[in-house]
Amino acid sequence: MMRIRLYGDPVLRQKAKKVEVIDEHLDEILEDMIETMYLGDGVGLAAPQVGLSLRMFVMDYGEGPVKVINPLILEKSEETAVEEEGCLSLPEIFEDVERSVWIKAKFQNEKGEWIERGFRDYPARVFQHEYDHLDGILFIDRISPAKRALLKPKLLGLIKMAKKGSRV
Repeated sequence: MMRIRLYGDPVLRQKAKKVEVIDEHLDEILEDMIETMYLGDGVGLAAPQVGLSLRMFVMDYGEGPVKVINPLILEKSEETAVEEEGCLSLPEIFEDVERSVWIKAKFQNEKGEWIERGFRDYPARVFQHEYDHLDGILFIDRISPAKRALLKPKLLGLIKMAKKGSRV
């Protein structure tokens, strides 16, 4: 299992770098990320969350694990929906977040093949949440300043844990 980085760890705020080499070693990392995601009872896990500043993530929205490398969101709906989200890097924090209902994305799989496909509803939400991680954006950045202020004590606690190198 890989160590999940907590809120306050600087890697979570960095813009991740493009994955240049897609090989067996990278697939082993992705497999470790999937195992870590499942052990954490998550539905997605981005590379920055395990300390790797690379543009890749894994997700499972109910149809088995999907490996996403160098993703691009090509289109998103103007129609949005508000649903509760959580994050393995922000344990025990759940807030309503507004996201596009559908997206069209392009990404590479573990073989380096480019895939273009649409995601709607829950799968689109998971994809957008993980994609945000690659740009150093956390779901709490998408809530109101007032709601974020209410979370301040919990966030400060996570920062302390992150500085100690605690693991989730």
